Amino acid sequence: MAAAMEAPGFEHMGLDGRLLRAVAELGWAAPTAIQAEAIPLALEGRDLLARARTGSGKTGAYGLPLLQHLLRVKEAPSAVAQAVRALVLVPSKELGQQVVRSLRQLAAFCARDVRVADLCAQSDLAAQRPVLMEKPDVVVGTPGRVLAHLGARSLSLRHSLELLVLDEADLLLSFGFGEDIKSLLCHLPKIYQAMLMSATFSPDVEALKELVLHNPVRVRPPEPQLPGSSQLRQFVVRCDTEEDKFLLLYALLKLSLLRGRALLFVGTLARCYRLKLFLEQFGIPACALNSELPARSRCHVITQFNRGIYDYIVATDEEAPAMPTEQTPRKKHKGAAQSKGKDPEYSVARGVDFQNVAAVINFDVPPTVESYIHRVGRTARADNPGTALTFALPEEHDGLARIEDALAGENGESMLQPYKFSTEEIEALRYRCRDAMRSVTKQAVKEARLREIKDELLNSEKLKVYFEDNPRDLHVLRHDKPLHPAIVKPHLRNVPEYLVPPTLRSIARPNLKKRKWLRPPRAGTNRRGGSSRGTGNPLQSFKYARRCAKRPAAPPS
Repeated sequence: MAAAMEAPGFEHMGLDGRLLRAVAELGWAAPTAIQAEAIPLALEGRDLLARARTGSGKTGAYGLPLLQHLLRVKEAPSAVAQAVRALVLVPSKELGQQVVRSLRQLAAFCARDVRVADLCAQSDLAAQRPVLMEKPDVVVGTPGRVLAHLGARSLSLRHSLELLVLDEADLLLSFGFGEDIKSLLCHLPKIYQAMLMSATFSPDVEALKELVLHNPVRVRPPEPQLPGSSQLRQFVVRCDTEEDKFLLLYALLKLSLLRGRALLFVGTLARCYRLKLFLEQFGIPACALNSELPARSRCHVITQFNRGIYDYIVATDEEAPAMPTEQTPRKKHKGAAQSKGKDPEYSVARGVDFQNVAAVINFDVPPTVESYIHRVGRTARADNPGTALTFALPEEHDGLARIEDALAGENGESMLQPYKFSTEEIEALRYRCRDAMRSVTKQAVKEARLREIKDELLNSEKLKVYFEDNPRDLHVLRHDKPLHPAIVKPHLRNVPEYLVPPTLRSIARPNLKKRKWLRPPRAGTNRRGGSSRGTGNPLQSFKYARRCAKRPAAPPS
């Protein structure tokens, strides 16, 4: 506690007044742990190797010293030529856009002096060339895109670069940018300040440090792996059968007991599509996010979610390596077919900033403790509240126990509290759940994946030239037999009043299609704009429902 009190505030770090105004506008009352340690060192011109968990403020930790350095150069007595002095490398387009947005917010009161160029916004190099001809102060992009501009000579860094930042360095390597980074270093001057930010220190990151950094300072502030229980509420539901998992999720989403946007994590790609098709049976729109989708399509899905077009994403993180098992040749061939087309650079559980995620639901218990932390780290970001709910079958209890032991509090108490409710209260919905599960067959899942691949082929920019040269192939693809992933039964869309448990009728809203909202609610608020009973917990608990049930129920309208 004393160390936290001694940490200097932003106003005592020697930052420009315009930056302090921007920090105040953003509502940053005090620096986070990573910011308190990294900013003073970066302002001294030291190279940094910083590690901090996702959502801990790493962008501000390098963004403020970067902007401070540029303002100091601009205010020097001797005139300086306009040039690209700072380069920020990011692993994906979506992350790049987030970084650009953050840097522009921090530079809001000095926008005339500092310009930030986004190389992640356009797909065409020619469209970005005019922006680079103006020589912006900061360039943000992926290593591949920056290297392409260097090769096309629309960007030059050898005589002007002073600051290099590698954001989410471990993802830069896992996304396959290692060779691009090595090639890019040949275009940089011999002397520059570098900051390498990462959520993990893997051997590859250590090797990259030797290439990029010069006598770096390691910054690894002591911080919990996940936010405290006052901000992040973690629950576990021990289900007896697979059907119980689907039934509980159906009740939570269809009766609007879960408020706000949510990420649903499953263990395999096939289950990703199965759960998506299951939700569609009840008129609950959701999008799938997995390694079979191209990078551009994944970014599009995330953008749609952040804009509120979808409230639910069904995702696989696929971070755990597959364990080798003895298989027959036929099974091995089947597994190879399933893995074909997967993107080895894919990881949805970390790195991408899903906005206003009220809850994370682990429909399947994560394979590792690290996977659990990365999944749950998507909610309760910054100072926002969040909820994590894990469904566990009896055969998953061993994996759950490892997670509970790793995250246990100082007194050994588990951070995952049992979510208490009565299964009998939702038994009336079980036959509908079974009806939907019967509709989502293995063939339906297969056809859903084929339909998605077909759509990707028809919309692919890379294949456009090929189809122009081979119109017959395009005709065959468009007029192939129609795919029917699953038969949607209209009567499942709405829940009749008599099926809603009496204890939940005061808060449940099963007929969602009758209500149209202009935008999704923020985390911690309900659909009408009020708070979720002041708890910040999107799960409208059965405890509260029981309290309402003690009052006389209003007659049905």
